Amino acid sequence: MAQKPSIPKGTRDFGQQEMAERNYIFDTIRSVFVTYGYRQIETPAMENLSTLLGKYGEEGDKLLFRILNSGDAFSGIDYEQFRLEGDSFNSKALSLKVSEKGLRYDLTVPFARYVVQHQNEISFPFKRFQIQPVWRADRPQKGRYREFYQCDVDVVGSDSLLNELELVQMVDRVFTLLGIRVAIKLNNRKVLTGLAEIAAVPDKVVDITVAIDKLDKIGLENVEAELREKGIPESGIAVVKEILGLEGSTLEKLSQMKGLFNGGSSSKVVSEAGLKGLEELEELFGLIDAAGVSQPVELDLSLARGLNYYTGAIFEVKALDWPIGSICGGGRYDNLTGIFGLPGLSGVGISFGADRIYDVLKGLDKFPARLGNSTRLLFAVMDADALRYALPVARQLRERGVSVEIYPEATKLKKQFDYAAKKNIPFISINGSEEIASGSVNIKNLETGSQQAFPTGDIDSILAFLG
Repeated sequence: MAQKPSIPKGTRDFGQQEMAERNYIFDTIRSVFVTYGYRQIETPAMENLSTLLGKYGEEGDKLLFRILNSGDAFSGIDYEQFRLEGDSFNSKALSLKVSEKGLRYDLTVPFARYVVQHQNEISFPFKRFQIQPVWRADRPQKGRYREFYQCDVDVVGSDSLLNELELVQMVDRVFTLLGIRVAIKLNNRKVLTGLAEIAAVPDKVVDITVAIDKLDKIGLENVEAELREKGIPESGIAVVKEILGLEGSTLEKLSQMKGLFNGGSSSKVVSEAGLKGLEELEELFGLIDAAGVSQPVELDLSLARGLNYYTGAIFEVKALDWPIGSICGGGRYDNLTGIFGLPGLSGVGISFGADRIYDVLKGLDKFPARLGNSTRLLFAVMDADALRYALPVARQLRERGVSVEIYPEATKLKKQFDYAAKKNIPFISINGSEEIASGSVNIKNLETGSQQAFPTGDIDSILAFLG
């Protein structure tokens, strides 16, 4: 019995029309990256697990796809050294023994590895972009896939907040070109560090950020419950709730937080890190106002982005008119390259989620009309003479950049017209003995019904008719 064809859950096939739409997204994003001086690189689909592990937090490590070593990866394994009490095994340690490589989880960590490995070949500040697939062993659901593309743009070797501003500007420009209304949300991990300090639990900053990053998904009560599970005292939870409950404009929130971080909270703790984060946010919002960003930019104090390597500004972008998760996000990561032996190199970047952007454009019907219609002209074939007659004209048009097809066999005209209709080809050329004798080609506009004959050598007039 033949096997029913299928693909893994959380992955998708993309047909010709879908690829035209996806390339529209990639080309739009790429064009904006280039205008800000970024150039493209690529890294391997797989990385050494030692490169990936420990960079995304405990939850991120669980989502890494691991690749079994070549051959019989389990041969020669002494299972007794991995046995725990009873009949269970230390599966985490065992997996490291049989898997030395994994599929990349994102493009930022491989980029940091690339910078360190090629540091003597590149110039700093180093500005790069990367458009490649990544893989996460997540539970597939709407808007969440196991294989998906990211479009990353990063700069390393500069502390200037101008870089953060330009990231916001690129987000603004990309989504304006795509016709998607978004909200650009900003926060700063130093502010979150300050929050942990004034909550009198400075060693719990990761627990706090992981919990409040889920605020939109699980609600405040469940965030409080998670904080209690992580050992945060009620006094600390009260401080977290006070920060998350601040209201007013961005400047008003920043002003209120300055007071809290300057000893105004119930703990009376002064947080230098938190004050520094507020200073950076204030400067960044001033630059954004001066630059005239068109899409709304807002301070979101619950924004944490649960990745351990962010150290400064953090970004997240949400579509306003379509229900889906974040479609773009990132931040500053001062310490990431230090893990690979190059300390003191600051970086900042963002990642556009191409698959989610695709879903938003599809849902809002924002793709340009006739996007997948690459063929402009179809030469119908009546017989062998008509085929040979069309070849040199088709060659000249292709050399001038026109997408041309020649129907591959002599068959009924109706079938050839149907082919043109199914592919939305706007022009068809039908040439018989009369056109061949006169040295002309007859071209019909299938949308308007108008048609005209042209000398085979008058390519300019043909191009004008084809538009």
